[in-house]
Amino acid sequence: MSANYLLVITTCPDIASAKKLATALVNAKVAACVQLYPQVESVYVWESEVCHSSEVAMHIKCMADNYDAIQKIVIDLHPYEVPELIATPITHGLPNYLHWIKETSQS
Repeated sequence: MSANYLLVITTCPDIASAKKLATALVNAKVAACVQLYPQVESVYVWESEVCHSSEVAMHIKCMADNYDAIQKIVIDLHPYEVPELIATPITHGLPNYLHWIKETSQS
């Protein structure tokens, strides 16, 4: 398999903003699928304070070539000042599923 595919991860503060972002990514055809995982607890440091937040985790399946477009949409629509946005290469997967990602996310 090739590293042409990515799993991009971000979080949103609530389900409404996560759905808005997921819909924008899929409609723009830069992501084949976005899975939402409501009610994850995040513990992090922000402005020298330890914070505990209930968030919605998002897994974005896409082609690596679409990362820059995904980043732009996230920056434009995300309510956080500094949103989490990290990507992990998908090195293996069911060939038919990877083909579906490629066919569905051609921007």
